Amino acid sequence: MFANLREGILITLLGLGFALAANALSPRGLELGRDYFPKNQSSPVIARMPGPESMRRDHAAVNPPPAAAGVTERLTSRGLQLVSTEAALAWFRDPLREQELIVFVDARTAALYRQGHIPGAWQFNHYRAEESLAAILTACLGALKVIVYCGGNDCEDSEFAALLLRDVGVPAENLYVFRGGMAEWMQRGPVVELGERNSGQLQPISR
Repeated sequence: MFANLREGILITLLGLGFALAANALSPRGLELGRDYFPKNQSSPVIARMPGPESMRRDHAAVNPPPAAAGVTERLTSRGLQLVSTEAALAWFRDPLREQELIVFVDARTAALYRQGHIPGAWQFNHYRAEESLAAILTACLGALKVIVYCGGNDCEDSEFAALLLRDVGVPAENLYVFRGGMAEWMQRGPVVELGERNSGQLQPISR
């Protein structure tokens, strides 16, 4: 009986060791110390950032404020780039967006997307990727810049969606994560689009 018990413990420890090693070697492995289910997230559409506007202004696409340094380091280690709100706004106004050479991807659920999204953005829920991946991939592969966003604040869906897009062929140098997401867009963006993509239902953002 003791021999069987020792054998069972040995097999369990070996299995755990292999699992941890595989997780550590995988580019999409879990970070064991991170909380993947943060509590008390603000609503993605109506969230408001505290403090004066000058406290929230970024001045370069990949040069975020110090508070986001940890996020920048993590994204960089995964081959992704962080884009500031100012750059996201500039790219939204760029004529290349009208030519679909700059593409915005909304990584939230379809229900949140329909409540209001960056005009012209594609909706891509990476948890249900099979529903829209083919269309999203075609749009992203033809673009010079792909900006992925979600609700902002503690939301990480934009990061996971960007990683999935990279893994299926979108060049990493074209991928950007807009961490401010809809929370920042509702603070500084000019307008949101309601309903489906290119519905024409544009609503100015009141502040």
